[in-house]
Amino acid sequence: MNDTYLAELKGLLDRAMPRVASTDRLSFKGVFGAVGGYVDGNIFVSCGEFGVALRLPPTTLDVVFREEGVKHLRYFPKGHIKKEYAVLPTRILEDDVLLIKLVDESVRYASGG
Repeated sequence: MNDTYLAELKGLLDRAMPRVASTDRLSFKGVFGAVGGYVDGNIFVSCGEFGVALRLPPTTLDVVFREEGVKHLRYFPKGHIKKEYAVLPTRILEDDVLLIKLVDESVRYASGG
């Protein structure tokens, strides 16, 4: 597992969801050279060379993809698009209010709720 991506992901989640980030509900695993964040065994976020991607429900993805700089997730340059994920630009990652909302929605979606 890439320590740089892991540290970036942990820092982001400490800001966005400190109560969950400090529990056993959260775990991390290597995913195609990136690091995936899992809550209760379900992946909801990924961090790698591409940046940070959240797994989001279709209605939220429709809204998020209207934002400038949001991209589809591909683990490899010519790999297939991970349709449930949005790679977020820095300006969204630095907007704590929006980031908290999106991470919360991602966790709920990944957990089936």
